[in-house]
Amino acid sequence: MKTLLMNLRLATLAPSRPGLGIVEAGAILVEGGRILYAGAADGLSAEAGREAETVDLGGRWVTPAPIDCHTHIVHGGNRAKEFEMRLAGASYEEIARAGGGIVSSIAATRASSVDDLVASALPRLDALLAEGTSTVEIKSGYGLDVETEIAMLAAARRLGQHRSVRIVTSWLGAHATPPDHKGRNAAYLAEVAIPGLQRAAALGLVDAVDGFCEGIAFSAEEMEPVFSAAKALGLPVKLHAEQLSHAGGAALAARFEALSADHLEYATAEDAAAMAKAGTVAVLLPGAYYFIRETRLPPIEAFRAAGTRMALATDCNPGTSPLTSLLLTMNMGATLFRMTVEECIAGVTREAARALGLLAETGTIEVGKSADLAVWDIESPAELVYRIGFNPLQARYFKGEEIRR
Repeated sequence: MKTLLMNLRLATLAPSRPGLGIVEAGAILVEGGRILYAGAADGLSAEAGREAETVDLGGRWVTPAPIDCHTHIVHGGNRAKEFEMRLAGASYEEIARAGGGIVSSIAATRASSVDDLVASALPRLDALLAEGTSTVEIKSGYGLDVETEIAMLAAARRLGQHRSVRIVTSWLGAHATPPDHKGRNAAYLAEVAIPGLQRAAALGLVDAVDGFCEGIAFSAEEMEPVFSAAKALGLPVKLHAEQLSHAGGAALAARFEALSADHLEYATAEDAAAMAKAGTVAVLLPGAYYFIRETRLPPIEAFRAAGTRMALATDCNPGTSPLTSLLLTMNMGATLFRMTVEECIAGVTREAARALGLLAETGTIEVGKSADLAVWDIESPAELVYRIGFNPLQARYFKGEEIRR
């Protein structure tokens, strides 16, 4: 059955069109969950649209459905107490070195069943979907043992069975060293993390491999065996890099042709150039920057100059970015990082898809791609970035099917 969406304005984000790829009087023809036509309404032949169910969108704007390419929405517990500590003056590093931070989520997550993890993550996922999101990347990383990492990934997969959404999983067993291996990073990676990755991959639970390269986590040298193991399994890699200091993570990511390097407040112009050459996307996370009151901005101008692709994501996690709004993330990208409207919208659509290796499937409105669409009651796309506490979503389409809120 064909569906013809008519009387709409398009921001296709297609690279073949300038800017946001705007079509003022547009139409989209969908069949079998795929886009058959997207462009000017007067360019669609009557024959192509024959026998299609027609939907009049009343002149509303249609964009690619947003994509959250970096989240940690599966976890046990929360870290509201640490929020109070931070307000009292403790730094992220001080909290982590005192046994808080990532490590403080381990006990709650290990104590949770897969059902528990799914139940606690659903409200966070629903908040993202309420803003039109079609694709969500979900990381493990709060188990730091073989069984709990697998449970987290299984919970992430199950979320995709409960909701109409594309779930992409990232194994993040190299997120921190658990207390039972404190001070023995290399041993943890060799004895627990890498065997756990291999087992999770054998179960079909892993789409990509991530890690945290930072002074309070793992060095670039320590991350190399993890990335080598990922490559041996045929899995793409990505990396939390240069968030709190310059630790060589961005260069490592580029050397392994990572899908993305994320955070990047301390990245350099040389890092930007290496990432651009490797095709590694810079995933910027203004929610974390805001929440932990960072002061060093990521090198936006260096990324622009090098031609490094920039994506935006919520980094939704219990400790440093309890954020479930890509709309607010875009506003933060503009107001905090001085990104343009075009960069922000592309950052949660086309470039977010690129950061997940999904650009051939979604992220733009082009013939042959999945019909993942968001319909907005706005006067211009800039409103999606400009407004705060505002959700103008009118409809969400996932694989061509309208998903009722």
